Amino acid sequence: MPKPTASQQRADLVLALVLFLGGLLSAVLSSISGLYGDQQGSLAIALVYVAVLALPIAVRRRWPSTAAVVVSIAYFLAVTFRIPELYAGNIAMFIALYTVGAWEPNRRRATIVRVAIIVGMFAWLFVVMFQEATQPVDASLEGAFSRAGAFSPFVAYQLLMIGVNALFFGGAYYFGDRSHQQMRERAALEERTAELEAEREVTAAQAVALDRVRIARELHDVVAHHVSLMGVQAGVARSLLDRDPEAAREGLTGIEGSARTSLHELRQLLETLRTPGADSSPDTAPTTHGLTSIRALVDEADAAGLATTFTVIGDPPFDPPPLVQINLYRIAQEALTNARRHAGPDATADVRLRFTPDAVELEVSNTGRRGSSTPGLGQLGMRERAAVSGGSIEIGPRTRGGYLVRVRVPLTAAEAVRV
Repeated sequence: MPKPTASQQRADLVLALVLFLGGLLSAVLSSISGLYGDQQGSLAIALVYVAVLALPIAVRRRWPSTAAVVVSIAYFLAVTFRIPELYAGNIAMFIALYTVGAWEPNRRRATIVRVAIIVGMFAWLFVVMFQEATQPVDASLEGAFSRAGAFSPFVAYQLLMIGVNALFFGGAYYFGDRSHQQMRERAALEERTAELEAEREVTAAQAVALDRVRIARELHDVVAHHVSLMGVQAGVARSLLDRDPEAAREGLTGIEGSARTSLHELRQLLETLRTPGADSSPDTAPTTHGLTSIRALVDEADAAGLATTFTVIGDPPFDPPPLVQINLYRIAQEALTNARRHAGPDATADVRLRFTPDAVELEVSNTGRRGSSTPGLGQLGMRERAAVSGGSIEIGPRTRGGYLVRVRVPLTAAEAVRV
């Protein structure tokens, strides 16, 4: 249950002031008009009564039950002792009962307080009705109700009073509960809105983080592969520069080609990221890389001094989606780059692309040294690409020597990526 705000408390003060001023006017006019005749109380008591009504209204939202009890007792005493004021008391009673239903946080207390006040008021009403019904009729009094007949004017007047009071108290009870329910619903809606806003911020932050990871992964794969290849080619060219200038020239040509390819891929990646409305994921950037491009990776590795074989097993039952193809291509690229860097000068590599009725598998193995035992960014990128494709990956040294990277993407996962 929300607590009253500062503006709501100021509004209660204004309402109390208006009720006090209206009550003063009502008390003065009622006193002058002789509302209760000879039994009427003094005007001074009426002014005190109006002040007693206004004060609880000023703090009605902070202490709703206490305010309702004070107003009810004051109203009961005022009517009992014929204090010349009715209208401000009726208004204060309605507001007090309504406030208990709308603002009392303890709902059991709210029900008990309102039911007690309503039962007490009706009990008092029936007592007054009984007293009036059993009093002798003075025919000389002008305006006295006749009690003659099965449905006399007196009975009609008493039934009217019962109906008016039932509507009065019932309306205050109903509208108070209804207001409380609406405030709870509004508070729940505001809480849910705040939760959704927090979730939106978390989702936005996660999206930014994922984009950063994708960009970092793609930049690593592009730069690491080509820089590693250029490093190998530069070493070969340097060693052949004196004894075989023609071979060294071919190595330099290879370095130039690798640099151009690297720049082209980087430019393509940056253009995709800067294009408004384009998918910001580098994994889905327009590219010609796919499963058919793995042959070019094998030829590059072989030309760089890593004897590499390539085998395709089986026929693809379907054309894998571009995301799966580029991820498998990048995994093969990273695995061959690591083999060139860590396997040693006499190592060999074998790349196998296998199609089965329910999956596509890529296996890159190499002989020679096992390489670094500490997983780096390359291995992390390969695992992320396998997960994005909906597949699984094995990375680690082989028992008979060398290193193995095997990734498997089930047919169902590939189809889900396509959708």
